[in-house]
Amino acid sequence: MIDLQNSSDFRNISIDKVGIKGIQYPITLKDKNKGSQHSLASINMFVKLPHNFKGTHMSRFVEILNQYRDNISLTSISYILDEMKNKLNSEEAHIDLFFSYFIEKIAPVSKQMSLMNYKCSFSGTDKHGSKDFVITVNVPVLSVCPCSKEISSYGAHNQRSNVTIKIRYNKMIWIEDLIYIAEQSASSPIYPLLKREDEKYITEQSYDNPVFVEDIVRNIAIKLEKDSSVTW
Repeated sequence: MIDLQNSSDFRNISIDKVGIKGIQYPITLKDKNKGSQHSLASINMFVKLPHNFKGTHMSRFVEILNQYRDNISLTSISYILDEMKNKLNSEEAHIDLFFSYFIEKIAPVSKQMSLMNYKCSFSGTDKHGSKDFVITVNVPVLSVCPCSKEISSYGAHNQRSNVTIKIRYNKMIWIEDLIYIAEQSASSPIYPLLKREDEKYITEQSYDNPVFVEDIVRNIAIKLEKDSSVTW
């Protein structure tokens, strides 16, 4: 059969990214406390289209995912990028995985256990054999306003903030550790399940530890700069 996609194009224009977006696929993630956990990822896959190719072969992206379906993890992304470049005849490949990561949270006083859902992502790029990987975590936290506390005779207003940490690294770094850094930089972590005694504890703890959102950002930056695993 004639393959028009693989025919030559004479306009001399390459395209930075061609591919597919939003494919839902199961993945396996390393879990610091339990070894591993399974999640469902929304995956984007792109390659650079050389100027002399009319189009790319979209079906091959899915073929590659299916090839690794029992072992799609952050450690196997490097091999998937290699396959994308080889099978699609490209010098550049890129992949994004957006997924939920669950951590067991223990309430501070009642010790009730529940699962907290954190939205995370992982991106990998291979350009001319040079690979680049970025982990992103989104962490909801609680903050009490120092200004509100200072000007009030009693009480202070609090708010929820959403912290986004995006890093490059030179060795294995746990998602749990990045989440912990964000939570410890705020007035209090967020818990999905609280009893009355927990609410009292968090209210008082937060009041004793007021921070501006700017404080949270700077606290996180200082902690990350001290971590030798983090390169950016």
